[in-house]
Amino acid sequence: MINDMGFHLEVWDKILNEDLKAGLTLDQVKQQMYGKNHELLDRVFGKGTLSEEIIELYSQRKEELYQELYRPHLALIPDLGAFFDQADQSGIAMAIGSAANRFNIDFVLDSLNIRSYFKAIVGAEDVMKSKPNPEVFLKGAELLGVEPESCIVFEDVPKGAEAALNAGMKVVIITTTHTAEEFDHYPNVLFCISDYNDPRLTELFC
Repeated sequence: MINDMGFHLEVWDKILNEDLKAGLTLDQVKQQMYGKNHELLDRVFGKGTLSEEIIELYSQRKEELYQELYRPHLALIPDLGAFFDQADQSGIAMAIGSAANRFNIDFVLDSLNIRSYFKAIVGAEDVMKSKPNPEVFLKGAELLGVEPESCIVFEDVPKGAEAALNAGMKVVIITTTHTAEEFDHYPNVLFCISDYNDPRLTELFC
């Protein structure tokens, strides 16, 4: 919905390398950016290396810094507002299935005033296992009362496309963070878009 991964990357680079001295390249930081914050920290430093208090401290610090940095730039991906309106008018039920916590989900939904479009919201606190595990999407489908195979997921990262595949769902890729070629091996990808002005999106309402 938003093009904010560069801001997450900038903040994680600061947290991991400046604050916690991980010594990672920027590309290595980018490769670790999936799942819940504590999972990321465990992957980088080894499970049990950082105390729960330190993990909680830096997890919250990361989100506060991210919101401070991104707030002046917060905006929907071009033409997504019109897409929401068309989906809503077509009677298509929409849900959010995100690795983000409620702190960040609420930040986006309420700042952009788009909460009313979504009949279900599933965030990091609502699942036991993160993407590529399909739990987040399967729970979203369950809350909407629809079968997984009737769902279309919009994703911008490979782990999300994999989670959709594991859930038995088709996926449309938004190439704000990764190139289209990085998704070539996922058989559930319908197509890739750079924004929501792509004419192929109208076919989804048929």
